[in-house]
Amino acid sequence: MSPSNRRLLVTGATGKVGHQFLDRFLADARFADVTLRALCHSRALPAGPRLEVVKGTISDRAFVHEAMRDVTHVLHLATCKETPDDIMDVAVKGLFWILEEARLLPSFRQFILIGGDAGMGHFFYPHPVPITETQKHSAYPGCYALSKVLEEVMMEQYAIQYQMNVCCLRAPWIMEKDDFKYQLSFGDDVFGGPRWRNLVGPARADEYVRTNAIPVMLDPAGEPVTRNFVHVDDLINSILAAIDHPKAVGQTFNICMNEPVNYRTLAEYLHQTRGYPSIDVPTPFRSTWLDNDKAKFLLGWRPAYDLKRMTDEAFDYRRPADEPRKVWYPG
Repeated sequence: MSPSNRRLLVTGATGKVGHQFLDRFLADARFADVTLRALCHSRALPAGPRLEVVKGTISDRAFVHEAMRDVTHVLHLATCKETPDDIMDVAVKGLFWILEEARLLPSFRQFILIGGDAGMGHFFYPHPVPITETQKHSAYPGCYALSKVLEEVMMEQYAIQYQMNVCCLRAPWIMEKDDFKYQLSFGDDVFGGPRWRNLVGPARADEYVRTNAIPVMLDPAGEPVTRNFVHVDDLINSILAAIDHPKAVGQTFNICMNEPVNYRTLAEYLHQTRGYPSIDVPTPFRSTWLDNDKAKFLLGWRPAYDLKRMTDEAFDYRRPADEPRKVWYPG
């Protein structure tokens, strides 16, 4: 099939990764002849010369059948967080219908799934050695982590059953703009978890907000936790690298910073550069280290963000008045 006949379906196209991927892909000369089809659910996108837009739910087989018409590639981003009423419809039924349609298309070429380190236990379990792509799945409590395991296993089995060309890009917590700053907030504006305010109590939390204090997450032994992150730009670069890459066939790749963030090191950097104090916060969480060597070796991908760049960009970011912080999930 010639490149001009390629059509890439993107699910979850209006989410944090999806809407930025569309812009990057359409501007990339390597894919100038590829048509994009954006699948939207709760939000909408404007169509363009090379961008088709379809709106519906992937749990509807008839809708998926129409959305997959003439598709050669799928980038599967659609997901839910801790929403038990919806998550199986998206993660299991929806993914199943897409994979079923893909295997029936004679021209289908590649399925790319954005996985997550939630399926490897994140920072809930002890990890005495770096986490590689060969480690067994170990979902932490809750339906989201379970869904990430089910997605990876289902896609892997389609590769075995039907020789489908699949690739999983397994990402940890995805950062953009000032996300990295607000994951450290003792206020109600905290992004994600843990909710530091609940761990220290409201009175102490209010004082820490006033002084710009930075939490240092400690594990049960009192050691600073290391935690994995990836900037959305680095994740998108890995997606672009994986599309039609011969060494991506049937592979899973950890896509993350070269080193996880050590909360003590982060606090020291913010003290040196901005004068912020830090507060030790005991937690039940554990350190993890995702190993990204496989993606660097096979895909030639390299992350551009390290602790300093991630920190500086997040703390220097000034959000316009007409750009409120978005809660991307549920939906």
